[in-house]
Amino acid sequence: MCGIAGIYNHNNNSDIVGVLNKMNTAMSHRGPDDQGTYTDEMVGLAHRRLAIIDLSAAGHQPMRSHDGDLEVVFNGEIYNFREIKKELTDSTFVSESDTEVILEAYKKWGVKCVEKFNGMFALAIWNKKDQSLFIARDRLGIKPLYYARVNNSLVFASEIRSLLASGMVSATINHTALTDYFTYQTVHAPNTLLKDVFMLLPGHYMKAENNSVTVHEYWNLIGNSSNKAATQSYEDVCEEIRTLFYNSIKRRLISDVPFGAFLSGGIDSSAVVGYMSKILDSPVKTFHISFDESEFSEALYAKIISKKFGTEHHEFRLTPNDFLQKLPDALQALDHPSGDGPNSWLVSRITRENGITMALSGLGGDELFAGYPIFNHSMLLNQMSFLWKIPVKYRLMLAHLLAKGKPGMNSNKLEALAKLPSCKLIDTIPLSRQLINRHNVSKLLSGKIEIDSLKAMIVDGYESGLDKLPALSQISYSEISGYMQNILLRDTDQMSMASALEVRVPFLDHTLVEYVMGIKDSMKKPVTPKKLFTDSMKGLLPDEVVYRKKMGFTFPWAQWLRNELRPFCEERIYSLANRDFMNKDVLISRWKAFCEGGNTVRWPEIWIAVVLEEWMMRNNVQN
Repeated sequence: MCGIAGIYNHNNNSDIVGVLNKMNTAMSHRGPDDQGTYTDEMVGLAHRRLAIIDLSAAGHQPMRSHDGDLEVVFNGEIYNFREIKKELTDSTFVSESDTEVILEAYKKWGVKCVEKFNGMFALAIWNKKDQSLFIARDRLGIKPLYYARVNNSLVFASEIRSLLASGMVSATINHTALTDYFTYQTVHAPNTLLKDVFMLLPGHYMKAENNSVTVHEYWNLIGNSSNKAATQSYEDVCEEIRTLFYNSIKRRLISDVPFGAFLSGGIDSSAVVGYMSKILDSPVKTFHISFDESEFSEALYAKIISKKFGTEHHEFRLTPNDFLQKLPDALQALDHPSGDGPNSWLVSRITRENGITMALSGLGGDELFAGYPIFNHSMLLNQMSFLWKIPVKYRLMLAHLLAKGKPGMNSNKLEALAKLPSCKLIDTIPLSRQLINRHNVSKLLSGKIEIDSLKAMIVDGYESGLDKLPALSQISYSEISGYMQNILLRDTDQMSMASALEVRVPFLDHTLVEYVMGIKDSMKKPVTPKKLFTDSMKGLLPDEVVYRKKMGFTFPWAQWLRNELRPFCEERIYSLANRDFMNKDVLISRWKAFCEGGNTVRWPEIWIAVVLEEWMMRNNVQN
């Protein structure tokens, strides 16, 4: 796990080494173990190393091929590199690193080498012979890769702050992405909050040669979904999932440094720990953050799993004030703002401080095995599709009656649902993920409201054959391509790497994902929490964990924003309000309404504005 950066066609910059060193320094937290650069008249490459596999100097990057033709910088892990090495019978290897295998695989298979890789990666290979640069990102977008075209040059890096450090990329806000940010508390790739800075999409590679840059797709979630389960019995499907999941975890235990696992006490992290304990000869080191003795504490369930599997358990009990004191450091770690992230930063920092360099996570289980409420809600709406045949005014009346009958229901969301033109995913998924509805976003921003990027992504999916997948898998596609890749994975990377901690995600092994995406709804339907997955685990998990209520980190955010964090927030709200893209009166009015204690404005709607301005101030981002 590392950080990479580079410049293609640097125009013989006399200080190219100095520029690369600045880019490297900006992401030094990603790789405290080693650093390196490579330059020639056309390209410059930079690397920061967090040594995980082959800790010797033989793993130094940029790494050169034995014939001298190739140079590579690589961030991530190729879990099946030893299997690939056996196919490279004509190659000679001098290290035990997966980086060397990448070079030899590229020599043999060219751009198709990425189809061989099982892992998480962002990599760049410079071919001196044909003067071409190959840049690729893993199938599911676990590792990030940002880039910008500057005149005839291409500059790329693992983090935006590294691009800015080059001095080649302008720190200018991307006005067209602001609609996305305020609606969904993130910006969906390939766009970012910086003008002319993009993310290479998951499952894509980029080729730069002859002063031109082209982008190609080598894998996508729809086209690579397997139909193997179509002819299998439920028992056979469970067995297949069990085998794929077990193998995924086993692959991710290759490490030459101390490692452990995040253990929340939920189904996903518990299953990861359960199989780790079966594979390893020594106790698994597990890490759990607990905050109080309230009904929201998950510490009890983590202890149940720890006791069952005999783990070396580390529970860190923090008060809300402990977290509050660490919040400035968490915000500083943000490379690209989002409405989430501090929780990931906290557990990563504590895990790293306790001598762990790599940890496994249960991220991805909810998206893959229908663990979110949206899966059941969407199936219910589909059964009620007849309601969209009646006039909208009657649907609105029904929504108001439901809201009155069940006070806990979000009346605004119900009303918005009733107004939708249909109950299809292209309409319901974007609504379910909205933080602020588009009407209020249009009031907040002074410019025009851009297209709904999440909806556009789903529309593109249907144009690529999404409707051929089972209904629950269509929702999985939307959740994986939207929320997971653009919030969960991005935050996990930037917040864990801020502490030089590598996080591996066994639920996102592409062989497992491809198989599960093809399973029919009748088997995957979540009658009980992630029933198909828990059935597949065949008694691995105790009932107390399987049937527990889903929880998560709980902090008194509303109280903090109105009290302890009020001066901090107010300064940034008023600063943001003076930006030319904001409607000053509306933002300040919403802030005051929130401070008065009403429920018309929720704390996340305020927090994303605070985070945006904090990020712009730290990075000197201009309007």
